[in-house]
Amino acid sequence: MGEVTGIALAVVSGMVLGTIFFGGLWWTVIYATNACRPGRWFVCSLLLRTGIVIIGFYLLLDLSGASWATLLAGLAGFGLARIAATRLSSLLQVAGGSEDLKREGNYQGRKPSHAP
Repeated sequence: MGEVTGIALAVVSGMVLGTIFFGGLWWTVIYATNACRPGRWFVCSLLLRTGIVIIGFYLLLDLSGASWATLLAGLAGFGLARIAATRLSSLLQVAGGSEDLKREGNYQGRKPSHAP
């Protein structure tokens, strides 16, 4: 496999791993907030997501001829997925985040205050 092809594969693999990690985090936040024991959800999700990412990067480095450049390319792809997830979540929050609060009755038309 050529070096450029290996780097491109590493970037795409990093993006896939990042999508799994941050998509799993988003899913956990959505469903664990309504669970009876949200702490278990968050801990189990963290262990599962981290395990998947570690195994994915290990397999990425196990490719024949893999070097530190392959790892850096995979980490760059993971970072790109993080940036995309952050921007997507902020767009979704602006588009429909306040509707959930209105529906639950916690929204009173003003910013939340931390004062008693």
